[in-house]
Amino acid sequence: MCAVLDSMGRICKDAIYAGGQDMELIENQKQAIRQWAQDGCGLSEIQKKMSAEFGISLTFMDVRLLVLDLGIKLQEKSKAASVSLSANPAASGRADAAPASSSLKDASATPKPEGGGVSVGIDRVTAPGSVVSGTVTFSDGISATWFLDQMGRLALNPGKPGYNPSQHDVQSFQRELRDALAKMGY
Repeated sequence: MCAVLDSMGRICKDAIYAGGQDMELIENQKQAIRQWAQDGCGLSEIQKKMSAEFGISLTFMDVRLLVLDLGIKLQEKSKAASVSLSANPAASGRADAAPASSSLKDASATPKPEGGGVSVGIDRVTAPGSVVSGTVTFSDGISATWFLDQMGRLALNPGKPGYNPSQHDVQSFQRELRDALAKMGY
């Protein structure tokens, strides 16, 4: 977004530079943008609507600056913070599946296993140097952090020094992690 200056050299707040020409938004357009933001539209949605409805084609950054200039606060859409997954042998039809549960949560929430199973949490903000990261709580209640690096290697860092989960817990963790990552599109 290029700054548009008035005759005194001051920046015109509501003026935008689009398609090689200066334009100023009319009040109806400003109201529409405010309403879209209030309805929960993100910047890319506002960008698309401005192009479709007003014929104003702006870059994502231009839209971001415009929203800031207009003093609009974007509303976050209500998203479920956690999704519950359960590996039920009867539901999956696999005889080797052990009862366990997992949930996708942000890193601030420590997963709690239900019924002594393994619980896997996936971080919303990935740990540095990893493709995806999260936490796991094993059937004995011990928690650990985990991550997958760019080479596809799984690393597990238990919170208790010298801790080694049981072979059954490791298998349940791997199964739950695979299912949770598949659910997220990995």
